[in-house]
Amino acid sequence: MKILVPVKRVVDYNVKVRVKADGTGVDIANVKMSMNPFDEIAVEEAVRLKEKGAATEVIAVSCGVTQCQETLRTAMAIGADRAIHVETDAELQPLAVAKLLAALVAKEQPGLVILGKQAIDDDANQTGQMLAALTDLPQATFASKVDVADGKAQVTREIDGGLETLSVSLPAVVTTDLRLNEPRYVTLPNIMKAKKKPLESVKPEDLGVDVTPRLKTLKVAEPAGRKAGIKVSDVAALVDKLKNEAKVI
Repeated sequence: MKILVPVKRVVDYNVKVRVKADGTGVDIANVKMSMNPFDEIAVEEAVRLKEKGAATEVIAVSCGVTQCQETLRTAMAIGADRAIHVETDAELQPLAVAKLLAALVAKEQPGLVILGKQAIDDDANQTGQMLAALTDLPQATFASKVDVADGKAQVTREIDGGLETLSVSLPAVVTTDLRLNEPRYVTLPNIMKAKKKPLESVKPEDLGVDVTPRLKTLKVAEPAGRKAGIKVSDVAALVDKLKNEAKVI
């Protein structure tokens, strides 16, 4: 069984993002980029399933600019067998990415697609669900545990009220939550091995997909700064402030 793992190149989670002066987006010039943390968890889970014997091949996929190949090399250093880069300079929105992935699913015929539940740059949480709809595959989102056996995936997912366990027939789409696993440390020997693993590059046109953006960003702004707190002398003063200034009671 093949496992397809889409990964996204995003601003590193340790970096404090800055909004461009003209408000058109986030400034990524000279900013450290890395693999989306949720996707890193997805790669780790796919590799673990392969190590258990539930899968025979792990394929990493990334869509975007040329630098996405660095992210794919990281995925292969974790344990992916090969990678596919859909190269484009266009702004990729969730629907476009889902269409590209759907075309690759049709081409590669994986038994399982595992991807992060959301990317930390846009927080859209849409690509996995859209991919399942486009490919007409069963889906299990926000997975905190995945077991594969006998042509089915047993997925424990996190919901508001606690945990829910689903059994889905393969092929299927699974999106990962933070508590699914802890990705392994990438060693130098594995980084060197990753450089020799195959990395295929294709264009959206080769897959017959139109990636024209459907949404337009009007403005990006930082959240307003929080006002400093104040101390009050007694409960009466607190009630007065809440009633007359904050107007919450």
